[in-house]
Amino acid sequence: MTATTLDPKTALVLIDLQKGITALPTAHPAAEIVERSARLAAAFRTRGLPVVLVNVTGGAPGRTEGPARTGNPPADWAELVPELDRQPSDVLVTKKTWGAFHGTPLDMELRRLGVTQVVLGGIATSIGVESTARSAYEHGYHVTVATDAVTDMDAEAHRNSIEKIFPRLGETDTTDAILKLLG
Repeated sequence: MTATTLDPKTALVLIDLQKGITALPTAHPAAEIVERSARLAAAFRTRGLPVVLVNVTGGAPGRTEGPARTGNPPADWAELVPELDRQPSDVLVTKKTWGAFHGTPLDMELRRLGVTQVVLGGIATSIGVESTARSAYEHGYHVTVATDAVTDMDAEAHRNSIEKIFPRLGETDTTDAILKLLG
């Protein structure tokens, strides 16, 4: 469903737009995702709406069937990309799991600010963004995903999230359409 409205207290939540993640090969150029996300962030700030910048610094403990992580990432791996122009008013959330709600103060921060809706962007669509969208929905927030401000390492996983999952959780639309709704 295309985006129809934004609540008066809508927050922008940008997932894992950090040096280590944006350097990975993605289905869509990460630079374009960062550029659109930066435009959204600037517009939200101009209107006095909250901007939440999320980074990931590790993985949740536990055994998985996937390949083991080896080695240490570069020192700047978790640093947010400078194009986001982080401001003192931005909320920074550091996570260790896929989604931005579990084990973080995100829900408390959003509720303290009176937020009722979130607009999501970032990398990876089927991992951090989808996990955060699902949790936002479960927490009772209206969810909107900026479909051209997300990408994934796997094109098919990205497509599945965009076409099958996000429409069940809320509204989806382009960056330009969301900016138009901001007025």
